[in-house]
Amino acid sequence: SRATSAAADTSGNSSHLCSLGPACAIAVAPPGPSDTGRALLSVLPRWCWAFFQLYRFKSLALPGILAFLADALLVLSFQTPLKKTNALIAQMGITFVNAYVPSALCCPSRASILTGKYPHNHHVVNNTLEGNCSSKLWQKIQEPYTFPALLKAMCGYQTFFAGKYLNEYGAEDAGGVGHVPPGWSFWYALEKNSKYYNYTLSVNGKARRHGENYSVDYLTDVLANMSLDFLEYKSNFEPFFMMIATPAPHSPWTPAPQYTKSFQNVSAPRNSNFNIHGKNKHWLIRQAKTPMSNSSIQFLDDAYRKRWQTLLSVDDLIEKLVKKLEVNGELDNTYIFYTSDNGFHTGQFSLPIDKRQLYEFDIKVPLLVRGPGIKPNQTNKMLVANIDLGPTILDIAGYDLNKTQMDGMSLLPLLKGDKNVTWRSDFLVEYQGEGYNGSDPTCPGLGPGVTHCFPDCVCEDSYNNTYACVRTLSASWDLQYCEFDDREVFVEVYNLTADPHQINNIAKTIDQEILEKMNYRLMMLQSCSGATCRTPGVFDPGYRFDPRLMFSNHGLRARRFSAQFL
Repeated sequence: SRATSAAADTSGNSSHLCSLGPACAIAVAPPGPSDTGRALLSVLPRWCWAFFQLYRFKSLALPGILAFLADALLVLSFQTPLKKTNALIAQMGITFVNAYVPSALCCPSRASILTGKYPHNHHVVNNTLEGNCSSKLWQKIQEPYTFPALLKAMCGYQTFFAGKYLNEYGAEDAGGVGHVPPGWSFWYALEKNSKYYNYTLSVNGKARRHGENYSVDYLTDVLANMSLDFLEYKSNFEPFFMMIATPAPHSPWTPAPQYTKSFQNVSAPRNSNFNIHGKNKHWLIRQAKTPMSNSSIQFLDDAYRKRWQTLLSVDDLIEKLVKKLEVNGELDNTYIFYTSDNGFHTGQFSLPIDKRQLYEFDIKVPLLVRGPGIKPNQTNKMLVANIDLGPTILDIAGYDLNKTQMDGMSLLPLLKGDKNVTWRSDFLVEYQGEGYNGSDPTCPGLGPGVTHCFPDCVCEDSYNNTYACVRTLSASWDLQYCEFDDREVFVEVYNLTADPHQINNIAKTIDQEILEKMNYRLMMLQSCSGATCRTPGVFDPGYRFDPRLMFSNHGLRARRFSAQFL
């Protein structure tokens, strides 16, 4: 019965149910019209009924939370196609202009959102089952401790998921679509990667196949309708959390029919790093052909337009849900987040289209938030990351973050305008390249190890495109320091104050002391966990650096900076 199920799901609620005891556990279920429900409530002790009323009052006071997750959205390209989203979220709340992801790829980034952890702690390193993407190991070790699992089990939230989960979700070797991760009351997850038509959804563990009829199958609209149904029929006795992960603007970039003619004159941005040779960069960037062929430029411009066209349906979805919350009288007590799992490049350094790289265009994402106590039309310049979303949402729900193992920080003080909060000045970016023993079939002449190659044999990834970076943003420095795990131990360093498009690698000219400090800071972050991921950065007043530690036997790998490595 629903009463029994709810008791099992929420009896561990540390915020509301700790004092109820087993005799009252059944009371946390929202009273329904059934005879069983009325009978159970009628025989409860008077003191237990009082506790139930207190729990009900607290649950109703807790805010609703709605999170929208885009798929590979370039931070500089969302404002035009998402005009209604900007009006309804950004202009009614706060825009974080320095929001990043710790890994510029779908599955590792989404795992970071769910767990609040860096990739080296959740162990999802790429988009493959072998890379731990929705694998059996992920399901066993990480899924039970994601923030939605805690929200449901410990905070009494009813939870709803619709859209793309993880790239390998639904793989037969990992349980198929019958696997429903813990923490979700309502589950409408896409099998595998983003599509707009001809896909399968897991509807609470049951496969539902969709075809190519726009009126009933276009995925963005299907997600909108499922979400509206949830808001219409959800329990009013429990707070709610919704995560809606749209396919847009990911490939295959299939717009709704009414939007296929939109943005006909739009092309990809021609910034100073567009269609230039990536000199002094890692070999994978240097191998891109410069200048790009006319066909490559036409292809990426066409992709850019189609990506915008797909976002127009997302804009409609967000408008519908915000209006529904307003009609329900719930908008003023609901936090709404909009962000993306990673950025995207379109022609920068002559790389046609993809993500995965260490540069701003791939690791920087939009982050918009509105909600109770957030003043409208705010801009925040603090350095935030998607590992902060889980801690923020749990903090909103009243959960004690000291009980988690999350690496991120709660954004709630920033959302509330706290001027005295101590904040980070750096964070870690890490990626493990994908590559195979066999050659890419598009370009067999390149040999093994490369992947995601275009017809003109420009490849977007390789097995040794494996790197880690410290991205620093302080009062005095806007810096990125990166090391590759390859035979060169290649290093890239960028001063983004002087070089915002990261054209000039200054690894050979930057002060040696700064180089050594950044190297050591990188090693520290690569081994951090929980609170140790939030220690002072290199340019913070509380930072302490002892060069001797770089060569001590504490398990961290020191790197030597001689000319051969630079």
